[in-house]
Amino acid sequence: MKSTFKRLQLICVGAAILALPLTVQAEEIVVSNYGVSANGMPYAVAMEKGFFKEEGANVTGILSSAGGGTTLRNMLAGNAPYAEVNPNAVIAAIQQGADIKFVSDNVLTVAEFVWAVKADSSIKTVKDLKGKKMGYTNPRSTSQGLATLIIQSGGLKLEDVELVKTGGFGEGVAALDAGLIDIAPVPEPLWAKFKDKYRAVAIASDLLPPIANVLGAASSTQSVARVEFIKGVLRARRRAVAFMIQNPNEAGDIIAKVYNLEPAVARASVKALVENRTGGIEYWGTGQFHMEGLNRAVELQKAVGALAGEIDVTKMIDTQYLADDIKPLK
Repeated sequence: MKSTFKRLQLICVGAAILALPLTVQAEEIVVSNYGVSANGMPYAVAMEKGFFKEEGANVTGILSSAGGGTTLRNMLAGNAPYAEVNPNAVIAAIQQGADIKFVSDNVLTVAEFVWAVKADSSIKTVKDLKGKKMGYTNPRSTSQGLATLIIQSGGLKLEDVELVKTGGFGEGVAALDAGLIDIAPVPEPLWAKFKDKYRAVAIASDLLPPIANVLGAASSTQSVARVEFIKGVLRARRRAVAFMIQNPNEAGDIIAKVYNLEPAVARASVKALVENRTGGIEYWGTGQFHMEGLNRAVELQKAVGALAGEIDVTKMIDTQYLADDIKPLK
């Protein structure tokens, strides 16, 4: 009788375990410039609101890095299943034989960029940049590529303007203050913080078409558990974007803590970006791939020498992680 009772107990315990919902292993993810640049803001909201856990992705931490190459190295070296990174870093890695795919198209435009001057500057339009010094972060960076497009938008030749490497956006603001450059790129949330001090001469969403900014990336070969984890991350991020659209002030307060910003600054930054439409395209996407913007990003990186050769990005995309309604390429 005792042995029969014990067997029944074990059967009941086993059945209870099988009935429990499948939980995905705990993991860290990597997000370029998390806590600094606007692209990573939805992850802060997803973490605070518990969206990751609700979607079956037990994200234990979000690692930041200063750029695309560093982000990918952190992902691969730390064996993280997912990274948000600029497209040229992923494409360059794939060209070198890395086992990586794009899994989501996260930031669809460069609407966070403004090029600003001191309030008393004589520069009023892009045409006035002739003979002036224009800051950008680093060679082959997105900011360098965008600087060339801004110069051309004013009918100028690249040689008409001296491009000056500053090493970072904060450093660019410091260089502008010091008079080392005449105009600097000031992205959100820095622009929300400094817009009363400087004057915008060029606004990306006014002058440039939609250009893919950052995308989700993952290894081509993942365990079943990690596939489900990445799906959960993307669902949670999508929920966070929807929450930010509906509740920009609360989202701003959450982001203020993570990004070490004044709440008013974070709120203004979120509001500006959720309301922005560049050619009818939103800034933070659902994850669905917008091919025109991604192809523009490729051409931009070719122009600054970051990429070369024939590139078919459709072969670098894996949509298995996306919800069915956003799997089709736009």
